[in-house]
Amino acid sequence: MLELQHITLSRNGINLIENADARIHPGQRVGLTGRNGSGKSTLLALLRHEIDADSGDYRLPPDWRIASVAQETPSLPDSALDYVLAGHAPYQAALAAIVAAEQSGDGHAIAKAHEQFSACDGYAQPARAAELLDGLGFPPSEQHRAVASYSGGWRMRLNLARALIAPAELLLLDEPTNHLDLDAIIWLQDYLKTHPATQIIIAHDREFLDALCTRILHIENRQLQSYSGNYSDYERQSYEQRLQAGAQYQKQERQRAHLQNYIDRFRAKATKARQAQSRLKALEKLDAAPPPPPEADYRLAFLPAENHPNPTLIAQKARLGYGDKTIVQELTLRIAADARIGILGRNGAGKSTLMKALAGELAPLAGSIEAHKNTRIGYFTQHQLDALRAEHDALWHMQHVLPQESEQQQRNRLGGYGFHGDKVTAPVGQYSGGEKARLALALIIAQRPNLLLLDEPTNHLDLAMRDALTLALQNYDGAMLIISHDRSLLRAACDEFRLVADGKLQPFDGDLEDYHRYLSASRQATTTTHPPANSADNRQEQKRREAEQRQRLRPLKQAVEAQEKTIAKLEAALEKHKTALADPALYEADNKARLKEILAAQSEAQKALDAAEAAWTEAAEALQQAEQEQA
Repeated sequence: MLELQHITLSRNGINLIENADARIHPGQRVGLTGRNGSGKSTLLALLRHEIDADSGDYRLPPDWRIASVAQETPSLPDSALDYVLAGHAPYQAALAAIVAAEQSGDGHAIAKAHEQFSACDGYAQPARAAELLDGLGFPPSEQHRAVASYSGGWRMRLNLARALIAPAELLLLDEPTNHLDLDAIIWLQDYLKTHPATQIIIAHDREFLDALCTRILHIENRQLQSYSGNYSDYERQSYEQRLQAGAQYQKQERQRAHLQNYIDRFRAKATKARQAQSRLKALEKLDAAPPPPPEADYRLAFLPAENHPNPTLIAQKARLGYGDKTIVQELTLRIAADARIGILGRNGAGKSTLMKALAGELAPLAGSIEAHKNTRIGYFTQHQLDALRAEHDALWHMQHVLPQESEQQQRNRLGGYGFHGDKVTAPVGQYSGGEKARLALALIIAQRPNLLLLDEPTNHLDLAMRDALTLALQNYDGAMLIISHDRSLLRAACDEFRLVADGKLQPFDGDLEDYHRYLSASRQATTTTHPPANSADNRQEQKRREAEQRQRLRPLKQAVEAQEKTIAKLEAALEKHKTALADPALYEADNKARLKEILAAQSEAQKALDAAEAAWTEAAEALQQAEQEQA
């Protein structure tokens, strides 16, 4: 059991968490929630032994191993697969032991090393690493690329896979969904349900927390509160507590007013002075009930668009891509004035390319994309956060968008996005990723668009801001297309879904549950087909799939071959010992020590051979099973 006892944590002299107590039992999946900056990541840093508490103590079982996601990834020449496997310490130690033992020729050491390898299920680890990578968006053809060739977001996925493969009793995940698309999030959600470790998860994805968590630890006003159930259960319990706190506060305020009124009326009268003094003491003894905690202070609202052209935009047989590379082809799309479309598809399928083209920032390679002359597009993408002027403040940005408004109106508007006081005039370069995202959204909404193109608008946003954005989009009266990994937002804001797959945008007949089933079926589908021999494209696809299959099987085949070499070496050693033991002179009295030495060596070699043969059987069975699954 993990236990926190009176923990206080601070940062830069400011308390984030005060006097926190909690008990987390083995196997629990705990969601750690709270506003950005409330101390969630600081608490995980404490559990990783990276910082000390200002006061209090925490206890972990001494045999618990901790796995967490590294925030930095070195630019390595190692393949993605090898990098992930390096996260499994027992596997790496067993491999090193086998190499050292074989170099020494020590039969006993070889036997022990192979026992160690079997104990950590070593033959299954390469396939497990490949499965983790595939689920997180790395197809087999990409798993042998160098780590250095991947961008920052993809490297974070590698770190996540590395944390998941590590044997651990405690798994700490800080925003694991941040760099994932919807497909990878759904896969991760299903995977974590089967992970045996106790899990503490920081996430701003309501459905992710609802699907996984059996308990919520919420940080608010420097207090750590525990709630049973998932995130929706927490919201219900928290709302009830807020109502009760409000009722208690109002009741006590009425008592205070009544006592104060009596004191004010009768304190000066001699006949009532004693009673007034008694009331004064009662007032002083009355414990002050704290006012109910404030509701979220985000207030997003779209002003009505000036007009609603219908259709807002038309694409006709457009081909999208870069240079000679086509990403989306035969795009035909008519966006009605009231369209509310969610865009689905795997990472790299072309969703962002589609949005960029619809926004007019990428010219089609063929065909046409035309917006109505009165269409005003509000386009959000993560790249726009980098386009904000770092040296200027939020007020400066809003003044450039709405120069006709007074400064107070602009400040009021920014206040709805959580910018208050000095934050309004602080340079954007000092903002966090979440603050930049809020400002970018504020600037888009202020321009009263009648067509919204939102590419992952919830990245970096906490749950309170996501809820506010979801509510605003529900009340938005224009057309919208949304790419998002936030399923709660997609459910609330979208009326229909389109799927980008196989280079085309096509209607998706179903809801997000159907999409979940679609993804599961796609993963379970066989990777081998028998296309017509006269199709060059099909032959090329068949070759690609066969290459992927070879890559999947390669680690297992290498394991079998390694054991075969070890067995051959040990059999040769045994034959050598057998030949020596056949010499009659060895049994003479003068050779007693030599005989004893050879018999011991023979025994060690036989043990090592038995272990190697058992390991070969295990590896061969794993290979056979994998080949059958791919047949």
